[in-house]
Amino acid sequence: MNREDFPILKNELIYFDNGATSLKPQCMIDAVVDYYTNYTANAHRGDYDNSLKVDAIYDYTREIVKDFIHAEQKEEIIFTSGTTDSLNRVIFGYFGVYLKEGDEVLITKSEHASNVLPWFELADLKKIKVSYIELDENLHVTLENVKAAITPRTKVISLAQVTNVIGDVRPIKQISELAHQHGILIVVDGAQSVAHMKVDVRDMGADFFAFSGHKMCGPTGIGILYGRRELLNNMRPLEFGGGMNATFSPNGVRVYEEVPELFEAGTQHIAGVIGLGRAIQYLSEIGMDLIHKHELELRKYAIRRLKEIPEIIIYNEKSESGILAINYQDIFAQDLGIYLNNYHICVRSGNHCAKILREDMGIKNTCRISFYFYNTFEEIDHMIEALKNPNIKNEII
Repeated sequence: MNREDFPILKNELIYFDNGATSLKPQCMIDAVVDYYTNYTANAHRGDYDNSLKVDAIYDYTREIVKDFIHAEQKEEIIFTSGTTDSLNRVIFGYFGVYLKEGDEVLITKSEHASNVLPWFELADLKKIKVSYIELDENLHVTLENVKAAITPRTKVISLAQVTNVIGDVRPIKQISELAHQHGILIVVDGAQSVAHMKVDVRDMGADFFAFSGHKMCGPTGIGILYGRRELLNNMRPLEFGGGMNATFSPNGVRVYEEVPELFEAGTQHIAGVIGLGRAIQYLSEIGMDLIHKHELELRKYAIRRLKEIPEIIIYNEKSESGILAINYQDIFAQDLGIYLNNYHICVRSGNHCAKILREDMGIKNTCRISFYFYNTFEEIDHMIEALKNPNIKNEII
């Protein structure tokens, strides 16, 4: 689907590592090159034509993002460097002030490092407690287990909408409704969801929502933090400098800008913002429902074909995303990844930045196959052919 839009696919390449980053369409590349070639200027710094053009596209991109995730106001959209940056800003800028000693944060052992390590750091700083929602037998999050994990000290639940190893789609809307009944705030890591399905931050009840551009056909180094306006008004910036202040004086008196400029100090990744806007337009033109449907069809087909190989172990058959975690019996995950590379097949091998998941999963490393809309059934067939090679273990040795 739309493979002709991706220059890199003209090469002999089967790219099944979309959970790490996506490939880039020509229209997004052209938008970035156009900025660097024809109207390079800073944003909100000049009164000449090129700068004013940059201002207009930069500000319009905020509207594009707002509409894409169904936020209420464009001021609720903050440009960051990615999901990791967005989560750190929320955790230290908002919850670093909001949480008190003894308060509790609920996460799971299947979260990405970016939704674990900042909470560990804040726990050391503020003497708060990080607790875990129990995963079910499929390593999924259930509403019942969330209910069981909530205590009177729980103040925030921080979860990925879709996890990057198991690929389970969490019932965020129901969890948010439950949490808000108890006065608990919800932080959502959208890195693995926003590129693959329709996202409505208001409908799901997210108080904060974070994602990256590079996983959704956009450039690296650009991301989004969404926050409800009343919460952002009480969030402390972590960076101070040009662009986020209205005025300051020698005696230290300073007046800062309102959101979102308050959180965008210094020169931003302007080319990244422009590229992200074009990438979102591109995905919207294809249709998120169509993208999600195609990925699920690929997943179903891949599982059926993988089951033809007795040595293949599938760890997340019952998830509903384009992510498959597998191993080949008696072959180390990284060795399998290197073997598939010999056939120009790209997968991710390792712990996938979810290093405490092994306690529940019972294994440290897997090979992750992650699909996107430009993948095909024929590519899956090529992978199966490579995995059916009777000499596979000899070739790896």
